[in-house]
Amino acid sequence: MPISLPNLSTSTAPFPSLLPSHHSPFDLPFSFALRPPPLTAAASGDRCRALAAKKPGFLSVIDRAMAEEEEYRRARAEVCRKGVDVEGYFIEGVSVGGHETCVVVPSLNAAFDIGRCPPRAVHQYFLFITHAHIDHIGGLPLYLAIRGLYSLKPPTVFVPPCIKEEVEKLLEIHRTMSQTELELELVALDVGETYEIRNDVVVRPFRTHHVIPSQGYVIYSVRNKLRKQYAHLKGTQIKKLKLSGVEITDTKLSPEVAYSGETMSDFIHEPQNADALRAKILITEVMEHAQWFRNKAVLLTHFSSRYKLEDIRQAISKLQPKLSPKVVALTEGFKSNYS
Repeated sequence: MPISLPNLSTSTAPFPSLLPSHHSPFDLPFSFALRPPPLTAAASGDRCRALAAKKPGFLSVIDRAMAEEEEYRRARAEVCRKGVDVEGYFIEGVSVGGHETCVVVPSLNAAFDIGRCPPRAVHQYFLFITHAHIDHIGGLPLYLAIRGLYSLKPPTVFVPPCIKEEVEKLLEIHRTMSQTELELELVALDVGETYEIRNDVVVRPFRTHHVIPSQGYVIYSVRNKLRKQYAHLKGTQIKKLKLSGVEITDTKLSPEVAYSGETMSDFIHEPQNADALRAKILITEVMEHAQWFRNKAVLLTHFSSRYKLEDIRQAISKLQPKLSPKVVALTEGFKSNYS
């Protein structure tokens, strides 16, 4: 379900009333017969003030033009931006409601859902599918085919157990039609189960609520912490205990990244999903009941294609003051009023 935003009014052109149509967005609303050398910021400011003293109201026009030019530059930069840095993780991808969703976390070698298989997803070894809607799983055969084309190791793909058989049938049809092997390890990982994807990283699915069976995923970092009763011992003593077979550490799991996929807000109220709400980063489309989020950052996804970047930015700015600073939107694929 695409995120719905309030009806926000935005300008449809960068300089609707200020610039003539033949000017570029960076032209100022005046010209010189001979262009002088570029001025420093301070000198430019002094000159504008001098002109303003002669022409009342002139400085306000300059200020407005500069503000609108800055808004234009910011919008263009956001259109071109690929990914976001949040809480030590670089996250990229595309998530447009009803069209495609694929969220990539390169440091985890992982992609979540694969609606159309964007190029950056191909090199991620782990793929986590939340549900079987085509805008979340449609790119799977292509993902496998391109990895095979590049002679990459067959990936590990996680799916809800209830769709594993159908996924196998789907891939078999593509193998028959394309005469391609489409190699992979297909893992049916159920809610509550744990899978080690690295010696210091594990994943667990959690229950979500959609119109068809679905689940989210929490990625945990794994740390072995020395037990308190051995904290006073020297290194040689600890080593001796370890070699004798004594368990000297406790394993601590810390939720790092949670991905909800497409879901209703019901998952927020389930106690067994608490780790998703306290992970460093929650990647979700849901902001209802956000007062329960204990995450350091929330990455919003799955906006409707009818919205522009400015609509999304304004909607985030209107969130609760305590919540807005930690919310970031994944906006690749969305247009700006200035594009």
